[in-house]
Amino acid sequence: MTTFRFDADLEVRRLGFGAMHLTADPAVARRAVELGVNLIDTAFLYGGGANEELLAEALYPYPAGLLLTTKVGVARTGPQGEWKLDGRPSVLREQVDQALRRLRVDRIELLQLHRIDPDTPLADQVGTLRDLRDEGKIARIGLSEVTVAQLAEARAIVDVASVQNRYNLLDREHEPVLEACERAGIAFLPWRPVAAGDSGKRAEISTVAAQTGATATQIALAWLLARSPVILPIPGTARIDHLEENLAAERIRLTEAQLALLDRSAE
Repeated sequence: MTTFRFDADLEVRRLGFGAMHLTADPAVARRAVELGVNLIDTAFLYGGGANEELLAEALYPYPAGLLLTTKVGVARTGPQGEWKLDGRPSVLREQVDQALRRLRVDRIELLQLHRIDPDTPLADQVGTLRDLRDEGKIARIGLSEVTVAQLAEARAIVDVASVQNRYNLLDREHEPVLEACERAGIAFLPWRPVAAGDSGKRAEISTVAAQTGATATQIALAWLLARSPVILPIPGTARIDHLEENLAAERIRLTEAQLALLDRSAE
């Protein structure tokens, strides 16, 4: 299955694009859309909103069906003006309003909480996003870097559409969270979907790459797509050739024997 349906109104291609590494040149984002990508992930943290503005400049007016998801909850509110987790309701509201302006939209179709702020009750953070949804400013709510317990607590307050945790072929610390998402039909967007620089060093991965004629990066992405139908990888790059290489991973069909071999690479 190459697509994921959030609900009756939203279906996306599972292999998306993470915009964090975009430079001032909008060509990569435009090429991603040309190649059929309709899930693009950004965040206020990426340049203090500059990444959101770059995507709007590159893609607005947006093509039908394009899902731009952004994240809030990190702000320059540390003692020396440094970045820190900040999930206070006033901060979340301000960041959502600014994201609406920068992205040039009336509603954010998927808004994710970048991290749970330990200094603000989770119920206040998630409750604020629920209120913003009820006000029509966002359509769906996601979380990032959460535990199974935090996900359950949040779901008792509001529907959760997505979870964005660190996860890849060589780093499966959040396997229990993925399994919880799979049981609930929640989209799981692994950030750092490829273990940069390490994938090609593992014998299991290089063996499967040689068998398929693919790169180690493509094998890592193909494994994610095969691992669970709720996984939506969002590899990022600032180069068109890397973008095209990443998207080609969708065409790789790993055998059961190859999957079993790859599963051993994290041991």
